[in-house]
Amino acid sequence: MSKARIFIAGHKGMVGSSILRLLTKKGQKNLITKSHFELDLTKQTDVIKFFKKKKIDQIYLAAAKVGGIYANSKFPAEFIYKNLMIQANVIHSAFLCGVKKILFLGSSCIYPKITKTPINEEHLLSGKLEFTNEPYAIAKIAGIKMCQSYNRQYGKSHGLDYRCLMPSNLYGPGDNYDLKNSHVIPALIKKFHNAKKRGSSHVIIWGSGKPKREFLHVDDLARASVHVMNINKNLYYRNIGSMITHVNAGSGREITIKKLAELIKRIVGYKGRIKFDLSKPDGTLSKLMNNNRIRKLNWKNEINLESGLSEVYSDFKKNKY
Repeated sequence: MSKARIFIAGHKGMVGSSILRLLTKKGQKNLITKSHFELDLTKQTDVIKFFKKKKIDQIYLAAAKVGGIYANSKFPAEFIYKNLMIQANVIHSAFLCGVKKILFLGSSCIYPKITKTPINEEHLLSGKLEFTNEPYAIAKIAGIKMCQSYNRQYGKSHGLDYRCLMPSNLYGPGDNYDLKNSHVIPALIKKFHNAKKRGSSHVIIWGSGKPKREFLHVDDLARASVHVMNINKNLYYRNIGSMITHVNAGSGREITIKKLAELIKRIVGYKGRIKFDLSKPDGTLSKLMNNNRIRKLNWKNEINLESGLSEVYSDFKKNKY
């Protein structure tokens, strides 16, 4: 590995911790981490001071406030404010302190609610967003446009190369299992596990079960992140285009929420029934992304959904979330 000094922003989260594990496994020595209590990324003065002191070469920007449908609907102000502040401070402070390379981690929710699938990178800003997570999506779009704008204005003069990776729905070890704030996979795992322990006759799931989602194991995303960060600049932009900063990263396969629930039910060993609460929102019906660009960059996922879910459930039981 290189001798670059690498800062992993958000190293205690699911994505950041996976990137940290991978880089450590690869023998990367100069890894820099700070917890939220040690460095509040929403405070620009503290971020600039930290970057000046550490003389960082690369940043993996995985720090973010994240959550599922309930959390996004309940706390829209927090989602837009905290994510905008984190991104703006890290990206601008990086520029001021001479950091040449950033990998910004986003989300497939940046794309319009109604659009053709599979979703191409060019579909960004081509339609209205899904209302329930619009504040979070707008913040992530702003992060992409910041990276793109800094590349356009300072790429040649300052040698900036800020790249963005848009993963599909993520899951993996260390996920958030708070039922009010979690995404669909950790929520289902916890619901079925608790129902099994209590001997409940049924489990209630939000929505109709008809929407389809594309899932990616977080360790696959970590591999994609390190790969995209370090790939040759000419090869990278030759394959993604000069006016595109973000690249999709997914498994290329969708599954309905109903089938996902049935799969997790089987893995957990729950014997009761599944009931769908039709009064609750479904969200976007399909979010399958076009992964052709990242495939051309010689990356593809390795972990299939069933084996990944089995591993995650083992981690859930071991750590007693």
